[in-house]
Amino acid sequence: MNSEINFDKSPDGLVPAVIQDAETGKVLMLGYMNQEAYNKTVAENIVTFFSRSKQRLWTKGETSNNFLHVREILVDCDGDTLLIKASPAGPVCHTGAATCFQEVNQGKGQFLNYLQQVIHDRKVNPSDQSYTASLFNKGVNKIAQKVGEEAVELVIEAKDNNDHLFKGEAADLLFHFLVLLEQKNIQLDDIVTVLQGRHSKQ
Repeated sequence: MNSEINFDKSPDGLVPAVIQDAETGKVLMLGYMNQEAYNKTVAENIVTFFSRSKQRLWTKGETSNNFLHVREILVDCDGDTLLIKASPAGPVCHTGAATCFQEVNQGKGQFLNYLQQVIHDRKVNPSDQSYTASLFNKGVNKIAQKVGEEAVELVIEAKDNNDHLFKGEAADLLFHFLVLLEQKNIQLDDIVTVLQGRHSKQ
């Protein structure tokens, strides 16, 4: 990956690094890296910038312990900008805010897209040890039946006051719903598009 980054495009040898929360997709902050900062970030899996004000390497969280733990590093098409997906250990902004753009950093819906990819992989690369693959082997009727069973169990738990059990059944229902979508070759985004269309008419 390092060969794809052109640090020489800038006279000061710096490239912008956009930091994005790996789970929520929120943009957390913008910093700059030179070759040394990038190498340190890759080696330690903790984001390190080059501070233009301090004129030295600066590891985010070195005084607050609110480190940015690297999950993935991407390079843009021109090779002069980084996108770093990270897990923040605490507030990112020096003001104490969750992001430097004063946004609320919440919502883990992006994980559903990742889970959908995993489910797809289990379908095209089945394994005898995979519960998901076993569902695909049984066909759409069995999967649909499983969704129905999980829905009934969720309704039953909804009548009680045990939030832990209710959340577990909700997760089961959501998971099997995603399996059913995959079996039908329908993306979760397709369902969201339907919801967006209905929302615009309300």
